[in-house]
Amino acid sequence: MESFFAGLVQSTVDFVKAHQLWAPFIVGALAFGESLAFISLLLPSWGVLVAMGALISAGAIDFIPVWIAGAIGAALGDWLSYWLGDRYKQPIAHVWPLSRYPDLLPRGHAFVEKWGIYAIFIGRFFGPLRASVPLVAGIFEMPYWHFQLANFASAFVWCAVLLKLGDVGMQVWTMASEWLHRVF
Repeated sequence: MESFFAGLVQSTVDFVKAHQLWAPFIVGALAFGESLAFISLLLPSWGVLVAMGALISAGAIDFIPVWIAGAIGAALGDWLSYWLGDRYKQPIAHVWPLSRYPDLLPRGHAFVEKWGIYAIFIGRFFGPLRASVPLVAGIFEMPYWHFQLANFASAFVWCAVLLKLGDVGMQVWTMASEWLHRVF
């Protein structure tokens, strides 16, 4: 499975190198899937976003359009997760994967109750929480505009962090490889 995702990341990077105008659309779609309840478990696309940061570092794509598209995609994924929770409430607990982990919703509720809108921000940066916290916020009726404020703010920060991680990582790699080449 790991090699499948590595191949997916590499294929996506190769496609974006060849078709740079598609970068914002691809990043937006992947960030949407990464933030959408249930889908994010099947589509861990944060690696592609970091790889896009490396392309930004190499000058192959521009930061601003990719960043905006990724942030909007992530915010829309969370918005849809919130809407699903708000619309379907407790019956959604009987849908996989929630049906296999019955303590997930009560724990998520406690997390959202404790941290409020900060839970949206915190959850954005931690794998399984990324898509489950907005779902829980909808189920337990976090005020809509409080959720949206935290959702959009955290989406822009999250996307910038992932893209910059790839950008800085590529710069460090370049400097290290140049140093190694001079030394050896």
